[in-house]
Amino acid sequence: MESLASKVESATPNQEGVQLLRNTKVALLVGITGAGKNSVLNEMVKTGNYHDLVTSVTRQPRLNNGVPEQDGVDYHFLTEDQALAAIDAGEYVEVSMVHNRIYGVTVSEVRRAHDIGKIAIADVTVEGVDKYKSLSDNVVAIFLLPPNYDEWQRRVQKRYPTIEEFHADWPNRRTSAIHELEAALEKPYYHFVINDSLSEAVDACLQIVGSDDKFYRKDDEKRLVARDILNEIRERYLAICYNIRYGNYFTSS
Repeated sequence: MESLASKVESATPNQEGVQLLRNTKVALLVGITGAGKNSVLNEMVKTGNYHDLVTSVTRQPRLNNGVPEQDGVDYHFLTEDQALAAIDAGEYVEVSMVHNRIYGVTVSEVRRAHDIGKIAIADVTVEGVDKYKSLSDNVVAIFLLPPNYDEWQRRVQKRYPTIEEFHADWPNRRTSAIHELEAALEKPYYHFVINDSLSEAVDACLQIVGSDDKFYRKDDEKRLVARDILNEIRERYLAICYNIRYGNYFTSS
């Protein structure tokens, strides 16, 4: 019997969904934690030209900063049986397992963007971008970056109520960032945008999505920034490993 994880991994949209995706322009925002994906996405949606693809998830609504999540606004909340039925019917454009829950974007969400003549936009993982790109050439992938390592660490630390909680989760954040940066730098189709000023980052993303999906010299410059951040993450991690081994462990990097 096929496992849940393998069923999710092998899921593909039906032919109608594939054709719909190819006829709908899609902008995908990716980036390491603290790059400002949600802020940039929200500002782009405010222009009136974008439809935010609402993700479906197999869990119950919960409080988000004290405010109850709304079905159809924050997420589409499904049972596992409903999600599996959607997989069987080819109704997911992209779907994955995250912490034993099924997350994905359905064909119906893309159809909403198409029918109102808007660009579909979503915040996805690097694996999600690969899936979209394998189905359609009408997809623009943008990888958002903090300006440098120190600013990235400061932004991530601000997400935690205590320094102890930050230190406890920092290894996970660091590992994820290395994976995401490595994966994006290996692909030729990413546009890299530095989010130092929100307004400038939004303007850059709008310009990229509104133009032909071509790459220019400035893309190479941003890729160098991405590689510099990746190298510093690796170097600081190696320094931590060295200090653990020789008894001089520090946790702040």
